[in-house]
Amino acid sequence: MSGGAQQVRPVSRANEIKTQAACWLARVHAGSWSEEDQAQLDAWLADSHANRATYWRLEAAWAEAAKLAVLLPSQRENVASTRRTVPTRMKLTAAVIVAGLLGAVGANYFLAPRTQSFATNVGGHKFVTLADGSKIELNTDTAVRVADKDGQRIVWLDRGEAFFQIRHDAAHPFVVMAGNQRVTDLGTKFLVRRDVSKIEVSLVEGRAAFERTGTSSPQTALLVPGDVLVATANSVTVTKKPAQVLDNSLAWRRGSLVFFHTTLAEAATELNRYNTRKIVIADADAARLQINGTFPSGDIGLFGRVAHVVLGVNVRTGGDEIVISR
Repeated sequence: MSGGAQQVRPVSRANEIKTQAACWLARVHAGSWSEEDQAQLDAWLADSHANRATYWRLEAAWAEAAKLAVLLPSQRENVASTRRTVPTRMKLTAAVIVAGLLGAVGANYFLAPRTQSFATNVGGHKFVTLADGSKIELNTDTAVRVADKDGQRIVWLDRGEAFFQIRHDAAHPFVVMAGNQRVTDLGTKFLVRRDVSKIEVSLVEGRAAFERTGTSSPQTALLVPGDVLVATANSVTVTKKPAQVLDNSLAWRRGSLVFFHTTLAEAATELNRYNTRKIVIADADAARLQINGTFPSGDIGLFGRVAHVVLGVNVRTGGDEIVISR
């Protein structure tokens, strides 16, 4: 390169969006943020899928120090491309963000904060209130880790199911991580369930941004009330559910489970999450039978008696099992 002129590469649309996202993030963290600013940011995010995905990735970098080294090289290039279009002060602020991200591995501000761990046993139920007033409600056999320090608000759902009621703060995003799936709060009440084979997110109120990370082509979705997102290893789908269906899915918060045209096999699997004694469906004919009703989550004996009376199945109790057969 010495002795020759450097080539100036044209700025791609993707780089332009990254630059805009960096500038928005600079404004969010500049210390003065108005309702008008929020409205303008919301409009920019709503303008395109690429805008949202790029902004969420950069936003999450503030809270995920482990990813900084990957994100930074492109961000420095993005800041350089804004020289003709961004006011000097904003350029400097965006540059500070990017440079700060680059040096974050060795800076206390960006070091991964200390975490608190909370868990429930099988059949357990626990409430956690964070310093900012946000609340997390843990269902049975659930484990979360919470970081709430220096403006970083992150929860890792390691297993189980939790209901989140988040106090929205645009300058300090609230992120829920479940494996390589990320849910970013945009003023929200939502439910996240992590099973062995899938992640399920149900949006009750507000909005939330979903992103699958760690893949060559990240998948994203903006969720609104009534949306239920299911992410498996091979797909991400979003369906709209009636309010009553969402309320039924939250019946565990009241100590109940609601079944509607639910097979005995599915009902047994769900009840077994809450009990150390287990329901065993002994044959395929019994497994296919359907049951309706609201049942206490901790009383599999009652479920067996109702199934016997309503469906005419055989119910045998022995040891730690209740065996149902045709």
